[in-house]
Amino acid sequence: MARTSTAAGDTPPDIATLTFEQALAELEGIVKALESGAGALEASVAAYQRGAALRGHCERKLAEAEQKVQAIVEGPAGLTLRDVE
Repeated sequence: MARTSTAAGDTPPDIATLTFEQALAELEGIVKALESGAGALEASVAAYQRGAALRGHCERKLAEAEQKVQAIVEGPAGLTLRDVE
């Protein structure tokens, strides 16, 4: 049976290895395909599930980037990056 959860610990391995840009490009393709309405119902549901997993992956990547940006601090030597987990 297909995976339906998109929790962070349940990201399909092939999605977990994608960069933000790769995941976003694939998600955009899925959205266009679903908007066209040309696919079979079962294929559309599977595409929607993958899209949800891609969206979650993109959101996590953006949150990581936001933490890094927020970690930039200005010190006597100029801008530096403080450690973040």
